[in-house]
Amino acid sequence: MGIFMSFKMAISSILSNKARSILTMLGIIIGVLAVIIMVNLVNASMMGMKEWMDKMGTNIIEVSIYRQGDTTRNVSPSDMEQLARDNPDVIQYISPQTSNNKMVKNGNRNYNARINGVGNHYAEINKRAMSYGDFFSASDVRNRASVAVIGEYSRQKLFGNRDPVGQTIRIDGELFTVIGVFEQMESELTEWGDDSGVYIPYTRAMRLFKNTNITDYTVTSVDENNSKEAETLVKEYLYKIFQTEDYWVYNQAESLQEMNQEINGLTLLAAAIAGISLLVGGIGIMNIMLVTVTERTREIGIRKAVGAKTRTILTQFLIESASISCLGGLVGIGLGIVGSEFATMAMQLPSVPMLDQLPIILFSFGFSALVGVFFGFYPAFKAARLNPIEALRYE
Repeated sequence: MGIFMSFKMAISSILSNKARSILTMLGIIIGVLAVIIMVNLVNASMMGMKEWMDKMGTNIIEVSIYRQGDTTRNVSPSDMEQLARDNPDVIQYISPQTSNNKMVKNGNRNYNARINGVGNHYAEINKRAMSYGDFFSASDVRNRASVAVIGEYSRQKLFGNRDPVGQTIRIDGELFTVIGVFEQMESELTEWGDDSGVYIPYTRAMRLFKNTNITDYTVTSVDENNSKEAETLVKEYLYKIFQTEDYWVYNQAESLQEMNQEINGLTLLAAAIAGISLLVGGIGIMNIMLVTVTERTREIGIRKAVGAKTRTILTQFLIESASISCLGGLVGIGLGIVGSEFATMAMQLPSVPMLDQLPIILFSFGFSALVGVFFGFYPAFKAARLNPIEALRYE
């Protein structure tokens, strides 16, 4: 009997016991479903983090100095900017930054805003585009100009739907001219979101906040490939001044690599946990196939009596076991793909492209087929080794 006939008989046997076959497949379906959903959720999380990091910039290095002003050793914004000028092949921009919450008013409109004192390269570093006007210049920073750039939430809160460029606002009672508005970043405007800030030259902010020291800086490397070099350069420069590690340097490119490693570990863990379901499903297949062999003992005896070879019986039961497992795998794959889409939508994660899902789909299907063959071998072997005379006597 050929492979095709064995496969046909296997399908016939599966269809003749639909309820049993579905229950047998259930473990495989759940296992494959779990593998695909869990791995896709991990991949979607990684994509979301990667998109966020790309949006923020993987060549960004955050610097914070702990004891600035507590010792005779200090670093000023001009010192950090000189470091950038001395190393143009490594460092692209440096933006000093300081912030505080202040009341912002325009006529009878007001709200408590986050006032950010930043350098003139802030918009370029953070990839912020303008919807109105322009960002302030290096000259504005040098001259401590009373100019401000606001977010879309701030514009609507203070000016409604009007163009605010050239209009004035009061920050903590002091007058500032609005020269630009950032394009909206977030889908929903909130009071403390990225679109609610007010940005002024850090030199003007120091006077407004009565702050004599800048302790935070954003540094960008020329590209992400030399971000480690830029990080090392900044650390060595600060250590030379403070002689102790009284600073914190955060490299986003390195953080992305660490997150990728952690996510890869989570992917393996998720696959291993879901794989347990596949093994449980395989044990279920073996148990049902053993019952099937017992029920069909007389049939096996008759077939062997009329000349069926041991290899033929073995092949038939292996194909039947593998067919149950593969059908369960296909159903699990379909449910897993649909379930992944709903799960990523519910968690507001990016959808994983089908091409990226292909490896886990092929792995799940191949593993389910392997489970069927592995756990179906013993029942098939038992059936193939039956003595035809004893099988014919079986009641």
